[in-house]
Amino acid sequence: MFRTLRFDAVLIQAVIAGALSFSHLHDLAQAAGQDGWKAWAYPVSVDLLLVAAWRRMRTDGGNHDAWLWFAIALVASLGANVATAGMLDMNNVPPWLRIVVAGWPALAFLGGTLLAHAHTHTPEPAPEHEPVDEPEPELTVERAPEPDPELPSAAPEFEERPPALPEPASPAPTVPVPPALLDHARKIADAHRAQTGAPIDAETLRSRLGVPPALADSIAFQLT
Repeated sequence: MFRTLRFDAVLIQAVIAGALSFSHLHDLAQAAGQDGWKAWAYPVSVDLLLVAAWRRMRTDGGNHDAWLWFAIALVASLGANVATAGMLDMNNVPPWLRIVVAGWPALAFLGGTLLAHAHTHTPEPAPEHEPVDEPEPELTVERAPEPDPELPSAAPEFEERPPALPEPASPAPTVPVPPALLDHARKIADAHRAQTGAPIDAETLRSRLGVPPALADSIAFQLT
C-alpha cells in the first residue's frame, strides 16, 4: 500500500527560510572578501551555532550562556538578511563588516565549545528524614482518694448501745499496682528479708518507696 504524502506547511516554511538565510550569509561573506568554499562555510557555521544554542536551551532553560549565543547567531543571520536587501553596497562593504566576517569563525568556535562543555544543572535529592526516638512514657502513681471521716452519731446519751461485734477481716486492697512498681517493691522486700530475716511490713515499704499508705498496703498484700 502506498502511503499518502502530506505536506507540512511549517516544514516547508522552515526549508524556505533556511535556504534564503543560507544564501544571504553566503553572499555577505563573499562580499566581505571570503571567496570559494570559505563563503559557503559561513552560513553552515551560523546555523550550527544556532542549533547548538537551541538544544542547550531546551535541556537547560536556566543556562544564560545558551540564550546569549542563540541571540548572537540570530543577529548574525538576521543581519545578513537585512544587509543583502539593499541596505549595504555589496561591491564596497565597510571595513568593520570585513572585520566581523573575518573574526566570526573564532567567535563561533568559542561559542560551540562553551555550549558543548556547559555543566547541566541537576536538582539535588531531598534529604531523608531521620527517625526520631520517641521518649519512653513516665511511670505515674495515682493516689487513691482517702475516705471521708465518719461523723459520730447524734444518739442521745441515755440510749444504750449494743455490744460491739468483732471486726471482720479487712478485704484485700483494691488499689491497682503497676507491674514495674511491684517488681521494684519485691526486690526491696527480698533485700529486707535477707538483712533482717523477717518480712517487710507496710510502713517500712511505704517509707522505702515513698508511696501513699493505701498503695503501700496493696503492695504489701500482693507480696505476702
